[in-house]
Amino acid sequence: MPPPVFRFAPSPNGYLHLGHALSALLNADRAKAARGRLLLRIEDIDAARCRPEYEAAIYEGLAWLGIAWEQPVRRQSEHYGDYRTALAKFDAMGLVYPSFESRAEIAALVAAREPWPRDPDGAPLYPGNAKTMAAAECARRMAAGAPYALRLDMAAALARTGALTWEETGAGPAGETGTIVADPAAWGDVILARKETPTSYHLAVAVDDAAQGVTEVVRGRDLFHSTSVHRLLQALLGWLAPRYHHHRLILDTDGNKLSKSTLATGLRELRARGASAADLRKLAGLD
Repeated sequence: MPPPVFRFAPSPNGYLHLGHALSALLNADRAKAARGRLLLRIEDIDAARCRPEYEAAIYEGLAWLGIAWEQPVRRQSEHYGDYRTALAKFDAMGLVYPSFESRAEIAALVAAREPWPRDPDGAPLYPGNAKTMAAAECARRMAAGAPYALRLDMAAALARTGALTWEETGAGPAGETGTIVADPAAWGDVILARKETPTSYHLAVAVDDAAQGVTEVVRGRDLFHSTSVHRLLQALLGWLAPRYHHHRLILDTDGNKLSKSTLATGLRELRARGASAADLRKLAGLD
């Protein structure tokens, strides 16, 4: 039987903090205990915020923590073709449509219809009617250069897959564990790509995990509900589902998830103040 495959997948849009260290160390510890492989993926599709110096700091910080990973590192910006291929498959299934409303227009539509349903992250579900727009009009707008988002027709997608589950060895925000019933519909018609960006987080992570043969996804509890969307995309393309382990988050003094702008918990700052890799393990609660 092949060894299990783990991955740590940070975004180089800021310097790593203690929360990243927890996730990276958990992945490394679990991979070592299972005699598995540990991959590193750089999720750099946000060209406006991702910077080479942050990516370099990721490698430096992980090495300082004593974490080793397999080469080569997968960088999302080098695999846009993979995302376009997956998107084309969804389009061939009749599951993708363009929407043309700006964020301000969507906000206005929602404000006129409050109370309006929201996704698990608190964003309003798509309120527009682009799904019923004539194909010729969609083509005309796209040819004219109008900005657009490519959305997944959630109802049509779920009609293809039926009910979905995943195996959870960690726990969700309410302590959910074991066999979890996925609820992709809670996200509405999610965006899979935009005119200027050939992939969304949801599409990229599903494609990357399949391409890298990831069997164990160990990540923060804030991504627990996103797993429903990832399971749907996996099922639509016939990909095997990894096992998931959503771990606790390290919170600041106000009870909020750590931010890359919180210098007090940044790896570079802690290291500069004399902290050792062993100290970081203790601070992360990994004695």
